[in-house]
Amino acid sequence: MDNTILHAFNIQKTFGGLVAISNLDFTISKNQINAIIGPNGAGKTTVFNVITGVLPLTGGEIQFQGTRITGLKSHRISSMGISRTFQNIQLFTNMSVLENVMVGRHPRTSSGILSSILSLPQKRREERDTREKSIEYLDLVGLSDRINDSPENLPFGKQRLLEIARALATEPKLLLLDEPASGLNTRETRTLGKLITEVRGRGVTILLVEHDMELVMEMSDKIIVLNSGKKIAEGTPREIQENDEVIKAYLGED
Repeated sequence: MDNTILHAFNIQKTFGGLVAISNLDFTISKNQINAIIGPNGAGKTTVFNVITGVLPLTGGEIQFQGTRITGLKSHRISSMGISRTFQNIQLFTNMSVLENVMVGRHPRTSSGILSSILSLPQKRREERDTREKSIEYLDLVGLSDRINDSPENLPFGKQRLLEIARALATEPKLLLLDEPASGLNTRETRTLGKLITEVRGRGVTILLVEHDMELVMEMSDKIIVLNSGKKIAEGTPREIQENDEVIKAYLGED
């Protein structure tokens, strides 16, 4: 039985004459924590952007659960079960903490414009369910006591957790986390690690881009290493730690 949830087939992304991703092929297995690492400029975030439809591919193909998603719009890909966070936190500061997460429920709602205008029972029931579900996700990340706050009033680490709660509100099968530990202190990073483990325990597959190598090595089932847009290694944390090409990429040659 094929356990693959995502397959990138020789994907390429260029910006004019700049090659950001070059003939990259990899698979992501269900219910695992996978990581993509590499030096600055290796193409990690670009990989996230082409998976989620933020950027179009120059070449190659991406399949999610056996279905081609290349060329689809971001909202369509999200509705299929892929969600993400961003390297630079993107929250709605004119909304409350709870409302930020409720926005994430949009792909899972079905009431139309007419139901909203007439305030039909289906719409009211859906709004109630959306609120309850959103509070559940805030409780999961430890923010259920801040539902009425503005995101601007949250410490940086809790803003990261809020963005994860919003991503989880879409009920993803695959969650892409772009440098979630960036800017966090040691205690916050430990809390993040426990949260990622719990999310995986709920049946969500994780794909992680992260510079915190201690977190990556401790949590990952598989690591993909990029350098200048190319895959130079793939394997378990131990295999990556002992790989000469990886050591050269990070430390340079003697």
